[in-house]
Formats: sequence, C-alpha cells, structure tokens
Amino acid sequence: MKKQNVRTLSLILCMLSYLLVGAAVFDALESETESARKRFLEQKRNDMKRKYRFTEEDYREIERVVLQAEPHRAGRQWKFAGSFYFAITVITTIGYGHAAPGTDSGKVFCMFYAVLGIPLTLVMFQSLGERMNTFVRYLLSRVKRCLGLHRTEISMENMVLVGFLSCLGTLCVGAAAFSHFEGWTFFHAYYYCFITLTTIGFGDFVALQKKEDLQEKTPYVVFSFMYILVGLTVIGAFLNLVVLRFLTMNSEDEKRDAQERASLKRGRNLTAMKSGRDNHCHSNIFLPIEEGTSCTNLILSPAEERELYSPLPLPLHANQCRSRSQLSLLCTCICYHLGFCNSPTQNKCPECNINSVYYNSVSYRIQGSSSTRNNTVLSSPGSTLSPGLSFRELPGVRRKSL
Repeated sequence: MKKQNVRTLSLILCMLSYLLVGAAVFDALESETESARKRFLEQKRNDMKRKYRFTEEDYREIERVVLQAEPHRAGRQWKFAGSFYFAITVITTIGYGHAAPGTDSGKVFCMFYAVLGIPLTLVMFQSLGERMNTFVRYLLSRVKRCLGLHRTEISMENMVLVGFLSCLGTLCVGAAAFSHFEGWTFFHAYYYCFITLTTIGFGDFVALQKKEDLQEKTPYVVFSFMYILVGLTVIGAFLNLVVLRFLTMNSEDEKRDAQERASLKRGRNLTAMKSGRDNHCHSNIFLPIEEGTSCTNLILSPAEERELYSPLPLPLHANQCRSRSQLSLLCTCICYHLGFCNSPTQNKCPECNINSVYYNSVSYRIQGSSSTRNNTVLSSPGSTLSPGLSFRELPGVRRKSL
C-alpha cells in the first residue's frame, strides 16, 4: 500500500477518534448545565405567565418579537458600517449570525459574493502570511548578526516559536481591548478573539452590538475591523508555516513515487536494450531520409507465405519480389554497419566485412528534405542494390517501405 494511502487512512481514523472524544467531553461538560438552564427558563416563563396573565400564544408572540429585535440593538445593521462588518464576516467565513439578509435579492447576492470573495480572501491571507514569514526570517537573521552569533541560519523551530508567540500576543491584545470596550471579562474577550480569528464564529459573543455602536463609536469600529483583518493575517502566517507543510506531504510523496517509477522504467529499458544487443535481436532501425517517419514489416503475411512456398508456381509481380528482397538485404547490411549486433551465420558482407542477418522490420525517421540530405544506404551480399545507391533511385522500394 502506498505511503499516501496509509497516511490518508490514518488521518481519517484520527479525525473520527477526535470527533468521538470531543463529543464525549462536551456531553460531560455541557449536558447538565443545559438541563439546569432549561428548567430555570421554564420556571421563569411560568412565573411571567402567572404574573402578567399571558396565554401561551401571547408568550410565543412576545418571544418572536424579542428575537427579531435582537439584531437591531446596535442600531441599523444595514447602513454602510454595518454592511461592511457583515461583508467581512462573509468573505472571512466567520459568520457570527448576528445579521443576515432579509430579502431574496440580498440572499442571492450574498451567495455570489461569497463564491468569489472567499477564495480571493484565502489566497490573499496566504500570500500575506508568506510575506510576513519572509520578513520575520529577515529580522531574526539581523538580530542574530547583531548579537554576534556564529550561526545566523533561521531554523524551522525558530519560525514556529515566533509564529506561536505572535498568535498568542495578538489574542492577548485583542482580549484586553474588547474587555475594555465591551465590558466583558478578560477570559470571555479572549474566547471571543479566538473564536473570531479561527473563523469559527459562534455568535454568542459579538463586538459592536451595544446600542448605536456602529454609528457613534467610529474609532472603535475601525479598530474592530482592522483587528479582525490583521489578526487573520497573523493566524494565516502561522498556519501557512505549520499546517500547510503537512498538507503538501501527499503531493511531495506522489512526485517522489512518479520519479521512482520513471527511474525504474528507464532502468528496465536500458536492461532490455543491453539484453537485446547480447542476444542479437534488434528489429527496428531508423534511417535519415526525408521529412516524416515510417515503419515497414519485413515478415511475410500468411497469404504471401502461401504464394512463396506453394508447390504450384503462382505468378508474382516482379517488382514485388525485387522490393521484398531489396528491403530485407538493405535492413541486413545497415544493421550490421551500425554495429548493433553480430550474426551467428558465416555469410560475410563483402562491402562491410560483417555478417549478414535478416530483421523483422525496418523503421526510418526522415530528418531533412530531399534537396539537402543524401540518403545513401549500404548494400549487402546477394542484394541487387549496388554500394552507395540512393533511395531516390529506388521508387519501387520506397513505395513498399514508406
């Protein structure tokens, strides 16, 4: 089994195990609290119904009005400031849920806006993360030179440590600021920053939702927008440094396997060529003649064998017999002249002083035009071709082989 398949299967099993562990822990931590809160709310509702003499329908109506009025506590959500805040939560996939389009046209535009904006945002944050990591490497190298250290190379451990400290510092700064402006505890503000910058966005804590904050507190609005964008850049740089390294391991393994397969294939081809030379079995040759490539088979077909070896004399075309003989002898002499292999037979070629052998097929590659290249071939014993004869003088042969 491939290494990539083993890694993928291991990741699937780890993810399922992680989900099971998370479900068990959240069940143990939150189940009792949820039940107690539900009992408290039911008691409160019954007290309100007795005190104000609400019917069940009246209570449902009041509940519906309160839920619909919740997003409007911070003022008008769909003026420019609120719309810009919503657009940030869409393209960064935070999605607090504090506001949502109410019209069908707004919902359609939101879908198209997200389809284009989310990939653009991911690419932008990844690119900014890479630039930030490059700048951090430069700063660390300068710091090491200033300190007089002999080794100024920046290791992966250095970058991971700096990235982790940067993320921790960003979360702490945001927690301090939002605990001041929103009146949250430091822990709740830190929780809000973590949920926001990891793009989880539960919506249980949302900044800028106090009365008229979006319209009246412009500096705080600008700070909130800038903090989200800069914080996502810092988190993206850290993820680009650590997580994406593991995401590219499969592609690197696939490239390595492809290179190994190519090397093995080249090795097998070289072995086959060497074995073919040792066993005197070269059956394809390439000849430079004219523009193009072709291949001819010099093994007789069954019909031609019956005609050749039939006990009754069958009429054969003279040019066909001469072409077959010329092609076979031509292939013989050229193969031996190029030194491909030695023949076990004792027939000597008077022109080349080499043995004769007949090959199955001849292939030739034409690399030049007839006016610029002399496509001369050699003759072999018993051939009707004379030494130094050009292919231009054998139109019959070329028609058969080409």
